Amino acid sequence: MFSSRKMIKLFYDVASPYSWLAFEVLCRYRNVWNVDLIVLKGFALTCVLNFGNKPPGLNPSKLIYMDSDLTLLSEYFGVPMFRPSSLSKDSLNAMRFVTAVAEREKERDALESVSIELWKRMWRTHQDITQPASLTEAGLKAGLSANEVEEFLTLSKSQPIKDKLKSVTREALEYKCFGLPFIVCHVNGKAEVFFGSDKFELMAYFIGEKWMGPYPNKPIATM
Repeated sequence: MFSSRKMIKLFYDVASPYSWLAFEVLCRYRNVWNVDLIVLKGFALTCVLNFGNKPPGLNPSKLIYMDSDLTLLSEYFGVPMFRPSSLSKDSLNAMRFVTAVAEREKERDALESVSIELWKRMWRTHQDITQPASLTEAGLKAGLSANEVEEFLTLSKSQPIKDKLKSVTREALEYKCFGLPFIVCHVNGKAEVFFGSDKFELMAYFIGEKWMGPYPNKPIATM
């Protein structure tokens, strides 16, 4: 029914816990689904929110719902996380750091590990993700050397990396992104967008694959 030429783009920010769930699932399925490429695209969520979509923390009803929702989803997907007392943390520096890592193609594994460590700090241990010392600790825990961390921190402050993050953010906005996770599936030149961490069954239908739940084989290590 569908062409074998398939690509999935995941737009994410570590400020979004739902992006973490989508990130984990796509990493688990990359060797299960017949997909040519899964592209991880970190971008700046604050820029999207500036276009009128308000975060859950500004809506008391959404905030109450978020507590129970994350509890159930973290159990279902096997990704322990807990809402911090405040959702006002700025993730811009963290996403510039992620972008610096992503710019090195050979560092794909590092990109995944660094992203996960930043999610853990914000959504599991509730630590700061804004300061260089925090990013350094996350990078070291992700397996980067001290020299690599220093290099990526320096790069994250450079204009080319800032411009790259802006470019990815503009790309997301061109797809009419309004929140995260935002997933774009390409099949034989046709693109379809999916919002949220609960659209995998529909996404699988679109790309001509089978949704087998959160554990197609076994989950990647996140503990």
